[in-house]
Amino acid sequence: MISFNRLHAHLAFVLLLASGAAMAAVDAEQAARLDQDLTPIGAERGASEDGRIPAWTGGIKDIPHSFKAGGHYPDPYSDETPLFVITADNMAEHAEHLTPGQQALFNRYPTWKMRVFPSHRSALYPQGIYQETRENATKVELIRGGNGFSGTTGGVAFPIPQSGLEVIWNHLTTYRGDTYATSWSQAPVTADGNYNLVEFDYEYDHVYGNQLKSRQERHDNQLFYFLQTVTAPPRLAGSILLVHEFADQVAQPRKAWVYNPGSRRVRLAPNVGYDNPGTAADGLRTNDDFNMFNGATDRYDWKLIGKKEIYIPYNAYKVNGDSIRVKDVIRPHHVNPEYLRYELHRVWHVSATLKQGTSHVYKRREFYLDEDSWAIHVVDKYDNRDQLWRVSEMHSLTYYDVPFLAPGLEVHHDLNMQRYIAMNLLNDESVVYQPIKRTPEDFTPTSLRNRGRR
Repeated sequence: MISFNRLHAHLAFVLLLASGAAMAAVDAEQAARLDQDLTPIGAERGASEDGRIPAWTGGIKDIPHSFKAGGHYPDPYSDETPLFVITADNMAEHAEHLTPGQQALFNRYPTWKMRVFPSHRSALYPQGIYQETRENATKVELIRGGNGFSGTTGGVAFPIPQSGLEVIWNHLTTYRGDTYATSWSQAPVTADGNYNLVEFDYEYDHVYGNQLKSRQERHDNQLFYFLQTVTAPPRLAGSILLVHEFADQVAQPRKAWVYNPGSRRVRLAPNVGYDNPGTAADGLRTNDDFNMFNGATDRYDWKLIGKKEIYIPYNAYKVNGDSIRVKDVIRPHHVNPEYLRYELHRVWHVSATLKQGTSHVYKRREFYLDEDSWAIHVVDKYDNRDQLWRVSEMHSLTYYDVPFLAPGLEVHHDLNMQRYIAMNLLNDESVVYQPIKRTPEDFTPTSLRNRGRR
């Protein structure tokens, strides 16, 4: 039986969501739930009513013996077989656990299927992230109309969110490692399955939440620096993009520069943001599609719909591993479903509607965020006619040595063109997560120029 006090608190929370109010910090009594019925970052500790989603037990702890630091992550669940497979023929039986966009993929492509496996709540994070998240619950507040926040430089900003905007800020502030190098490729795929692979080297220096930096070393409003170097094909090789990412991008817009190897010059890149085309993406994604959503929040109204149980890509070690090649992953219309893994998880559903007086190619976006990581795993995107246009999925895996739930293969489907772009293809790479030492001086226009001249 639910106690009166708990029922009263639940009803008050529901009324708050319905009213559209956007409170921020919670009181100490609510924050104490992070050590009771909620996990340290705000997910429900308990199992689902039918037990298909298990209780949280702290995330994956056992590192496979075959793992070598810096390299690919062996699949700790490799001996499991699918519980069932969803196809276009039986999709209706599973519709309550599918987003409209996922259902559209079945309707569009008869060859599409979802292999559904047992659910594992494998995401986990450093203790420092858990501690900062607990502190954030009672002190972090939205500022400047929700375009930024104050009160922290690490941890999940709003572990007990009370608005859609706070949930999206949790995605933007979730821990994604410290300072490291990685390499991956992307494939803009034509309707008949042809593609030209684009290869990248990346360097990231996360400022917000970096566990190697003291709180004094972290700069207010600074999220991260990154360098993107194109290594192939030859016509694009040598181009470098440098980004300084900020939280409140209305007060401090994103800073970006590009080095062009043809002219050997560094130029400002003010168009790296919002719905401008992504790098070498053949028009199949926008800049703010990267990592499912990034950048400024000011062009949308954000509404928290609530929680749902959805089949999402999870523990996707196979499709992100080195036992297969990129050529094995790419197929016409969609990636090879034989290498994908879906699990039933609780997700936060946030609806973003374009504000009047602003512009974007997406009039509406429906985001589905995993409760155990705050990472967006599925996005349904609508055009200016309110027609479903694009569907995106992120096939995550846990980097169990760092540790954090990492963004793996990212696929953006264009239903109209019957094309897609596959990003973060790791299969042919040798370096997945390689810690490096960098300073802010390594992420300046001058350093960019020097790199380009090597």
